[in-house]
Amino acid sequence: MGIVSALGKGVDDSAVRLRRFENCIEVVPELEGYRGLNSHLGCLARFERPAHWTRKTTRTMGPVSEYALAATEEAVAQAGLDAATLESGRCGIAYGSCSGSVRAHLDLYSMFSSNEVKNVTSGTYIKLMPQTTACNLSVHYKTHGRLVPTGTACTSGSLAIGNAYELIKYGLQDVMIAGGAEEFSPTQVAIFDTLYATSLRNDAPGASPAPYDAGRDGLVVGEGAGTLVLEEYERAKARGAKILAEVVGFFENTDGTHVTNPNHETMSACLAGALADAGLSADAVGYVNGHGTATKAGDIAETTATRDVFRRAVPISSTKSYIGHTLGACGAIEAEMSIMMMNAGWFHPTLNLRAPDPECAPLDYISGEGREIDTEYVMSNNFAFGGVNTSLVFRRM
Repeated sequence: MGIVSALGKGVDDSAVRLRRFENCIEVVPELEGYRGLNSHLGCLARFERPAHWTRKTTRTMGPVSEYALAATEEAVAQAGLDAATLESGRCGIAYGSCSGSVRAHLDLYSMFSSNEVKNVTSGTYIKLMPQTTACNLSVHYKTHGRLVPTGTACTSGSLAIGNAYELIKYGLQDVMIAGGAEEFSPTQVAIFDTLYATSLRNDAPGASPAPYDAGRDGLVVGEGAGTLVLEEYERAKARGAKILAEVVGFFENTDGTHVTNPNHETMSACLAGALADAGLSADAVGYVNGHGTATKAGDIAETTATRDVFRRAVPISSTKSYIGHTLGACGAIEAEMSIMMMNAGWFHPTLNLRAPDPECAPLDYISGEGREIDTEYVMSNNFAFGGVNTSLVFRRM
């Protein structure tokens, strides 16, 4: 696994900061300069471009692809993948983001504002195209296998993991590099702001977001990347790889009802589908990493769906209370956090959760100092604009 986020530089640093209950939300000065933008909050990644990267490495990369590469370098090194495996044709890429690099879009737009093409280069489109993370990773690692770009907003990372899992499960690939990434942009804050979905606690950034809390007032946009290396089990075991977890279940479906309003019935069907794919009853899962955006409708729909499936107060918490909503990266980062916590037997609380909203379903909302739980299975759920729902189930090794 590899991570780029506001929590820290890499997986180990992120685990330490989780234990410190560090809320990474801050006021972003750039946002204060936009008239009509109500939220000035954001969550920026701790990222420094590695010294070994050359101009050739990054010439077709915007920040979103750079984050993806940094997370992937950590994951590939940890997995011990060699060039022969990467270039075998049996190794593929499944990776996504909400969009390409927003800054490259601005370069393209300059044609209309200046009637010149001076800011448009041969790399402009490559930086902004929807498949930019997947393609840049494929070129960097010289992979020849499947390429699955996932651009499904907040399920981009989780859908990539699910697609990678299925490609390996059905024998189409042996190894997959999977994940999601996002770069912070004021335009993303503006989009959620127009939907009245952003937190307005500009004078108290550490108090937001507050998923599932009765006093929550919206989400905070973050950025980063998460990469997982998935490999066919017997192959990984034979070469002595350090196996962190097994992907045992995945399901994706769509609401088909509204592009932004969540549907708890189809969400529920998605969670149930992942359990069925894993061959598990809901009682086997000891923890759920919730989507937990801290939006009014989203939290209510998600928790209602979770209760419908589990029929009990299953322990649940939201990683977004630490690093905000990392959009296309959240499904991958939160899956990684779930695996880390499962292996440690300790699960982080939802920060800023003081009084669960009575409109949210009765679940076991982890708050305060976190919780020690000995469980063999965890679930990680994500939901996106367009009515895209995903659920992943992991088994402790």
